[in-house]
Amino acid sequence: MRPFFSRIIKPWLALTAAAVLAGASQQACSKESSAKESGTQEVGRRENGVHVVDLAVTEKGFEPSPVQLKKGEPVKLVVTRKTDLTCATELVMDEYRIDAKLPLDTPVEIAFTPNQSGTLKYGCAMGKMIAGTFIVD
Repeated sequence: MRPFFSRIIKPWLALTAAAVLAGASQQACSKESSAKESGTQEVGRRENGVHVVDLAVTEKGFEPSPVQLKKGEPVKLVVTRKTDLTCATELVMDEYRIDAKLPLDTPVEIAFTPNQSGTLKYGCAMGKMIAGTFIVD
């Protein structure tokens, strides 16, 4: 019985475990892909001609992302860092020379006006390891 277990059952169990892990990993990737395929989100509210967008920094990164913005429309981001488990303790947006510290559980307002259409990437100060995007029309 022992050789049968070692030669047949152990490899079968290892292959089954690997298949289950690969399937779970693939499923997680599919969920992320389908969220990206759904496009950008129209989030926020408008106050006196300013598009106000609430962003949160969580274990998942900057949320929500991507966010739809309009070229030439002033934007006020209200960013709240809700976790201490990531490197996203600052929000950096190179194109607009923004580098804002994000204290834990404290809303930080960041104002700018997108002046170019396209994708605008922002993220943490560590090379945007944790990042988000704005889609500017």
